[in-house]
Amino acid sequence: MNELERLMKRYPQLVGCREAITETYQVLEESFRNGGKLLICGNGGSAADSDHIVGELMKGFKKQRPVPADMREKLGEDLADHLQGALPAISLAGHAALSTAFLNDVAPDMVFAQQVYGYGNENDVLLAITTSGNSGNVLHAVKVAQAKNMKTIGLTGPKGGMLKEAADTCICVPGSCTADIQELHLPVYHALCAMLEERFFE
Repeated sequence: MNELERLMKRYPQLVGCREAITETYQVLEESFRNGGKLLICGNGGSAADSDHIVGELMKGFKKQRPVPADMREKLGEDLADHLQGALPAISLAGHAALSTAFLNDVAPDMVFAQQVYGYGNENDVLLAITTSGNSGNVLHAVKVAQAKNMKTIGLTGPKGGMLKEAADTCICVPGSCTADIQELHLPVYHALCAMLEERFFE
């Protein structure tokens, strides 16, 4: 059973999100295949999710991801034995010195947007997480990403808010409160990370 089928079986309430999840995977697969990276932002619990996703992509998740033979030769056995294949991802919710300096000196609601402006390139993707779909700092980041010709993905709640219209692709999970929505965000991004790992680290 593939990861998407497993997700649908375990969380039947996500069946309505299947097409958006598939489209999201395709956007991410194309980006990584073309040398792009993933930028992720969100507030509160969604900031923690941003960090969590980076952890699943930048090291082995369900697989060991050994370093390829050509790189092993360059690195030597000792280094290569302690490294794993990675899909480049950056959480914009970290970087305390940059974030606090920017929010103090310039504009608090532009901290994510500034990082997208600094890090983002045309082959990159922004994953914007907000349970309401209306977080101003997240929406600013989406706008900057699109100005830089990046693809944008939203991960939000059932109504989608303004993010549903702003993002190129949006996964709107069901849920009647923030906690319920966040509880369904986790299996969605776990499935996406597993699908990407299967594709790039066979």
